[in-house]
Amino acid sequence: MTTHPMSLHPVPFEMIRSGQKTYELRLYDEKRRKVCPGDHIEFTNTETGEKMRCEVAALHRFDSFDKLYASLPLLKCGYTEADINTAKPEDMNEYYTPEKQEKYGVIGIEIKTIS
Repeated sequence: MTTHPMSLHPVPFEMIRSGQKTYELRLYDEKRRKVCPGDHIEFTNTETGEKMRCEVAALHRFDSFDKLYASLPLLKCGYTEADINTAKPEDMNEYYTPEKQEKYGVIGIEIKTIS
């Protein structure tokens, strides 16, 4: 088992802690290709430095966020009832350029909090 460090903004950090968010959406780049079910992810809150450990339950790989958004439960991906109606794959362009998305593909990392 390997532990993978990843940074998170405060809101998704708290959503994972509460159990509301159980999928972490990332680019399927070289770092994420090393993640396997059973591994741990240590998330670090980008504002407070607080850490939280999660176990990787499953990996859901897609060619694009379009396909990911059509397949995964968005209420478990960081959206809320208040913003689910405006959720769109382009929201991820804030984090990853369309060129990188096309080059690497994307992944929904299904997680469960362990500490």
